[in-house]
Amino acid sequence: MKKLKQTCLLVWLLLPSFFLLAQKSLLQSGPMLGYSEMMESMLWVQTKSAAKVQIAYWPKGQTSQKQMTDAVATQKESGFTAHLLADKVLPGNRYEYELRINDQAVKLDYPLEFQTQALWQWRTDPPTFRVATGSCAYVNEDPYDRPGKPYGGDYQIFTAIHQQRPDLMLWLGDNTYLREVDWFSRTGFIHRYTHTRSLPELQPLLASTHHYAIWDDHDFGPNDSDRSFVQKDMATEVFSQFWANPKVGLSGQGGCTSFFQWADIDFFLLDDRYFRTPNRRKTGDQTILGEAQIEWLIDALAASTAPFKIVAIGGQVLTTFEGHETYSFIAPAEREMLLEKIEAEGIKNVIFLTGDRHHTELSMMKNRAGITVYDLTVSPLTSGVHTGEEPNALRVEGTMVQQKNFGVLEFSGPAKARVLKMSIFDSNGKELWAKSVTSEQ
Repeated sequence: MKKLKQTCLLVWLLLPSFFLLAQKSLLQSGPMLGYSEMMESMLWVQTKSAAKVQIAYWPKGQTSQKQMTDAVATQKESGFTAHLLADKVLPGNRYEYELRINDQAVKLDYPLEFQTQALWQWRTDPPTFRVATGSCAYVNEDPYDRPGKPYGGDYQIFTAIHQQRPDLMLWLGDNTYLREVDWFSRTGFIHRYTHTRSLPELQPLLASTHHYAIWDDHDFGPNDSDRSFVQKDMATEVFSQFWANPKVGLSGQGGCTSFFQWADIDFFLLDDRYFRTPNRRKTGDQTILGEAQIEWLIDALAASTAPFKIVAIGGQVLTTFEGHETYSFIAPAEREMLLEKIEAEGIKNVIFLTGDRHHTELSMMKNRAGITVYDLTVSPLTSGVHTGEEPNALRVEGTMVQQKNFGVLEFSGPAKARVLKMSIFDSNGKELWAKSVTSEQ
């Protein structure tokens, strides 16, 4: 009887640990922070099988004020993903949180915190904030990779990004690399997104930095894919399931076009695949963005009063190099029309933020209205590096980087004199170069 009591006591003592381990074993990836606004923030998580998930959250250091998101049942059709809305929040606060699976808290080895945007308008100067950015994240999976030397690597780059403690991260496309086995089935798409999102080095960054994303060809479909891709609507669905942008697609248009604002800066998220004509098409007008998306962009840029207007698009815009999938090469007439509209409308402080090219560089041009336009290309995060020579008459000297890297944009200064500092770091977090520009008035 004494041994039975001791065994029962031991079971009773170990039971909480058992439940913690049991629920943690159901966690596939995340939690990840999605968009943040003043009155709500979105969180995301993925489980390994059907489960009930929920987030408990509270103002930092005030566990007595705990709130709960609605519970969501993860399902196979959506890759066992869930979007969890924290809507009992106040502007300008930091919140600690915990993930619960099947009503049991999941203990993780890194801090879980999110933030709401500050209500600064009419009260103070806009806050300083920092944005991490990059493109081309390849995670090896031997059975489905091409034979030979692994294409991906240096995953410690995500630790280096996390150590920068950015407020948000903007993913510039090719955020995962669909393989041949993935292209034409929902099962393949979900497998590929799940495999990349589950990278261990990525988890702490997901859990404490707000994430926004666009896509390029490799997370939309096959290499160099376009509007002819038969699964483009499924691609949009899976993108929506695995990211937590505030909106996906213009009303009634399809694709992943979106917009968000952080502090006083406007971010325009463009889709360079859903509306794109095939690169090899020989008749008709060649387009990358399409007329409707360009008209929306010019409307939105003209309406914006932001001191910097960040336009995120998968491929390079300003480079004069005519090759691969640069705008100059694929759709030069549309590129010229886009830049002419920016000039004619007198839109200042446009910064194209681009990826795709497997190298990093800053391009700059002054248009005939005397307005400076920039294009910061940041690539690659973990995929192969492009080391060839490319002529680009608009390249800012000293900004070409041909190794794995990421960028950080810091916005600071008073409302009437905002400064954007662009910094590029290698995969271990060493700064390679930095440039600052002041908002044109």
